[in-house]
Amino acid sequence: MEIGNTATTLTGGQHLSEYLTFRLGNENYGIDILKVQEIRGYDSVTRIANTPDFIKGVINLRGVIVPIVDLRIKFATGEATYHQFTVVIIMNVLSRVVGIVVDGVSDVVALPPESVKPAPELGSTLDTRYLSGLADHHGEMLVLVDIEKLIGSDELQVVKTSH
Repeated sequence: MEIGNTATTLTGGQHLSEYLTFRLGNENYGIDILKVQEIRGYDSVTRIANTPDFIKGVINLRGVIVPIVDLRIKFATGEATYHQFTVVIIMNVLSRVVGIVVDGVSDVVALPPESVKPAPELGSTLDTRYLSGLADHHGEMLVLVDIEKLIGSDELQVVKTSH
């Protein structure tokens, strides 16, 4: 996988959006690659009292205190187990550094805008507030997460940092 050589423009000047894809349970998800700072193996975190279950705690990353959010718990994709394939994606979102725990990182994909469809409104059965859309990528459904809406949501304001 050559991340640095992923095409961003098609013939005719059509712009492609690039997404880092990852797995949560049996589903494939994607986030804007421009928000990703680094990918690390899951390590122990310092738990913070009175935070929701999906906020695992914080880590000290080269002098920066980084809140760690377990997307598997937040999106209720099954039991969150921690093993050698569990990774933390460190991102810069809304002027903050935040880590998200996922089951594993897959690839970087470039998608033309017309391949991204809006998430269907399914009432209370599926919370689509944090989804930017759905895309078919090589026959598999890719759920695209709007990470800024998720990290900026009221329920995650506990990860707000003060400067």
